Amino acid sequence: MRLQYSSNIRIIEMPCSGTIDHRVLLQAFEDGADGVFVAGCMEGDCHFQKGNYRAKKRVNAVKKLLDEIGLGGDRLEMYNLSAAMGPRFAEIANEMTERIRQLGPSPLRKNKAGTSRKEGDVA
Repeated sequence: MRLQYSSNIRIIEMPCSGTIDHRVLLQAFEDGADGVFVAGCMEGDCHFQKGNYRAKKRVNAVKKLLDEIGLGGDRLEMYNLSAAMGPRFAEIANEMTERIRQLGPSPLRKNKAGTSRKEGDVA
């Protein structure tokens, strides 16, 4: 089955969502992403035991930071999915893309000239 989702999505694979770090999330925004979502395994079903809980905690901390610095925590979200939920992944990708389009380009984009990303990009 070929899943359809926005072509502006850039997927960055990691061995576990628990390895996501504050710096990785913030770097995505600094590199020009207008929004970011983290897809981790279902809560309580992590191969690495508590990786998805760590990821959720980090995502929530970065969301607060984004609100504090004026970028907006709505530009970042965490979702829990199983590997068998491909159609749900595509649905989330499209929902997140629409959310970011409504929010508009990242305020950081105005400060960076020559970025290769397009408006509405989600990492």
